[in-house]
Amino acid sequence: MIEKKGSILSVREDIKVFDCTIRDGGLVNNYHFTDEFIKAHYETCVAAGVDYMEIGKNNSPTIMSEDEFGAWNFCKEEDIRKIVGENNTDMKIAVMSDIGRTVPSELLPKSESVVDMIRIATYIHQLPAAIELIEEAHAKGYETTVNIMAISKSFDDELNEVLEQLAKTNVDIIYIADSFGSFYPEQINKLTEKYLSYAEKTGKKIGIHAHNNLQLAYANTIEAMMYGASFLDVTISGLGRGAGNCPLELLIGFLKNPKYKLMPVLKFIEEYIVPLEKELDWGYSIPYMLTGQLNEHPRAAMKARDEGDTKYREFYRNLLAE
Repeated sequence: MIEKKGSILSVREDIKVFDCTIRDGGLVNNYHFTDEFIKAHYETCVAAGVDYMEIGKNNSPTIMSEDEFGAWNFCKEEDIRKIVGENNTDMKIAVMSDIGRTVPSELLPKSESVVDMIRIATYIHQLPAAIELIEEAHAKGYETTVNIMAISKSFDDELNEVLEQLAKTNVDIIYIADSFGSFYPEQINKLTEKYLSYAEKTGKKIGIHAHNNLQLAYANTIEAMMYGASFLDVTISGLGRGAGNCPLELLIGFLKNPKYKLMPVLKFIEEYIVPLEKELDWGYSIPYMLTGQLNEHPRAAMKARDEGDTKYREFYRNLLAE
C-alpha cells in the first residue's frame, strides 16, 4: 500500500504479500497438483513480485498416507528443489507444519534446505507442542510464524494468555487466522489491536489469514493491514479450503505498489485456474455462508458441496439443531 506523507508518496515497507495457493488450495484436492502446475505457480509468484510462497505442508509420511495425499502435503526437500532449484530469487519459500502431523526431528537444518520459513498451525490446546516446534525451527535457522486456529471459538482471557505465551517465544510472526470465515471487519480491527499489543512488546509482526465464507476475506485483510498487520495471506483466484481465501489479484490491485505485477497472475488464471474450476469446487456458496454466519467449521458445507446438495433450508435447519 502507498501512504501519503506530506507531499511525498511512500510504500509501507513492512507489508509482505504471502501466497498460500498451493498449501490452502491443496486442501481441496489432497495436494494432487501436477509438477507443471506447481512450477507455473512458482514462476507466476516470482514474476508477480510475491514476497513469500507457501509451497505446501511438511507433514510426516509416518503419520499421513502418501497413497492418499500428494507430494505437497509432505514437501520433501527433493520435491521442492525439483520446482525451485536453489530459488535464486527475491521470493522466500515457506511450508506449513500442522501440530500433531509433523515430526520435529524430521526438520532439516536451514543450511540443508531451500525452505526459508516454517509456518506452524495450532489449536489452542496444542500450544505446548507448537511452542516446542517454534523453538526447534528457530534453532535450526528458519523464520517462523504461528497460526492460532479457531480463535472465533475462544474466550478473551484464554486468547490473551496464548498471546502472552507466544510473545515470549522466538516466533517471528503471529497470525490472526479466521478459520471459519466468521469474522467481520470490526472484529478484525479489535483482534489486530489485541495481537499487536502483545507482539510489539517483543518485536514481532502480525499476519492475517482470512477465509471467504461471508465474502469478507478481502475486506478483512485490508482492515487488518490498515491497523498494523503486515503479513497478508492470499491465494490466486481465492483457491483454498471451502470458501477460499483473499484473492491475490484483488490485493495487488489495492496495494498499488509497483513492485507487484498483475499481468503474470492473470496469465496463470487463464491457463491454469480456469481449467481447474471445471475439476474442483471452492469459493463462496450458500452452505459456506451459513457455517460462517453460525461460526462453525465448514466441514458440513464441504460435504454438502461434494454431494451437490442444494436443499439450503434443510441444511440450515440441521445446522441450527446441532
